[in-house]
Amino acid sequence: MSIRSFVMVATMVVASIPASAVVIAQEAPARRPDVIYVPTPEAVVEAMLQVANVGKDDIVYDLGCGDGRIPVTAAKKYGARGIGIDIDPQRIAEANENVKKNKVEDKVKIIQGDLFQQDLSQATVVTLYLLPSLNVKLMPKLMKELKPGTRIVSHAFDMGDWKPEKELDVDGRKVYFWTIPKK
Repeated sequence: MSIRSFVMVATMVVASIPASAVVIAQEAPARRPDVIYVPTPEAVVEAMLQVANVGKDDIVYDLGCGDGRIPVTAAKKYGARGIGIDIDPQRIAEANENVKKNKVEDKVKIIQGDLFQQDLSQATVVTLYLLPSLNVKLMPKLMKELKPGTRIVSHAFDMGDWKPEKELDVDGRKVYFWTIPKK
């Protein structure tokens, strides 16, 4: 059978299938968020960015960015570039609106995705407000992908056995700070 004959037969077969029998492949839904969204208070955002000494040359990755307030503040107040990553489409919409409202579209990008699947290697600062179990699960990825000297700041939760270099109390809330060591 020639290719032309094959295509003609295949076209007739496909055309004979009733529309109700056609199943369109859909992208698998993203997995559910690992944590519920709780906004980081502005005083804690400020403390996190200050303890990390964020500046205009930094690229701040906020893992589980929620409404994007950390990368937006990093861009607007400190001149840094920001990448917010969140798995929840509702948070992504809120973060993008926050970026637009604050006119930092040139400095902040919001990514809908699984933070465990994202490439973090460009970060100079990583901010977190995750659960302790997620921080510990994330540690090997941070150690593997981040350059020595990259700063990590976590709101509320530590990283298990990895002792923080600094621990702050901000209005009764904990902020932890680490630096990726030389390899």
